[in-house]
Amino acid sequence: MTDLEKKVYDLGVLPVIKIDNAKDAVPLARALCDGGLPAAEITFRTACAAEAIANIKKAVPEMLLIAGTVLTTEQVDAAVAAGAEIIVAPGLNPKVVKYCVDKGIPVIPGIANPSDIEIALELGLSTVKFFPAEAAGGLKMLKAMSAPYGSLKFMPTGGINADNLVSYLKFNKILCCGGSFMVPGDLINAGEFDKITELTKNAVTSMLGFGFRHIGINTENKEEAERAAKLLCTMFGFSCRETSKSYFPSESFEVMFGKGPGKNGHIAIETNFVDRAIAYFERNGFAIDPDSVQYDDKGNPKFAYLRDEICGFAFHLVPKK
Repeated sequence: MTDLEKKVYDLGVLPVIKIDNAKDAVPLARALCDGGLPAAEITFRTACAAEAIANIKKAVPEMLLIAGTVLTTEQVDAAVAAGAEIIVAPGLNPKVVKYCVDKGIPVIPGIANPSDIEIALELGLSTVKFFPAEAAGGLKMLKAMSAPYGSLKFMPTGGINADNLVSYLKFNKILCCGGSFMVPGDLINAGEFDKITELTKNAVTSMLGFGFRHIGINTENKEEAERAAKLLCTMFGFSCRETSKSYFPSESFEVMFGKGPGKNGHIAIETNFVDRAIAYFERNGFAIDPDSVQYDDKGNPKFAYLRDEICGFAFHLVPKK
């Protein structure tokens, strides 16, 4: 995975935007950043697309800018000149794709069937857009169609919303999803960027799915931990489970055999995607303790502590069950 692909993967969802007036581009970009998604796919469905990209590039340089609905080589040139880092198309036009490949411009063309996929592979691509995703058969279709094609990654777009986003992203061949549900055109045209920020925040939190797993309590030693665990079981009728380093009087409490992370203990937070959650926290200025990160057998993060404590408690991330 290239650095740019990793950046797209970490975001999880890319806002797909049709801008009617270039003056709306910068406040829209800031609204998306405030909502936790510093990225925008500006579609070339309107005449001001290149101007909108250029305006954002100048005013909000931290944004990942993508040009969407690119149909011609002339539009490729205009998008790249304006500051777009990736070219996205609704279909697979070999001329446009080859033009991008020859110039070293990342390109993600649309596919809807295995023949499209094989043309994309022949052109040397590693990621394609599945479009229109829901209308073309949705996740079930994508799983069946992608099975023969190894490590090829997909970006489903079309019909993606807050309700089906997570189910798409849990399929390991999906790099990210494109969606317009957090950037409806009527809100953009009305200048209601605060509502777009709120919708974007909701999309991000829905994707990450944060929830409480358990609280860990520090003790002086195993004997104190055993006494505390037995007391909790007696009081509340819990059934105790012992691990190599702690007792679990219930799945909501962990009593440590000594001083674990955190002055008082730790709080475990579950999430749909530990790797994307780590990227989310780092984008928002919350550092992860790199020495605490644990990986699965495929090299994906499955556990990590945030560096700073809150009220004497350390916080760590675990995958949602």
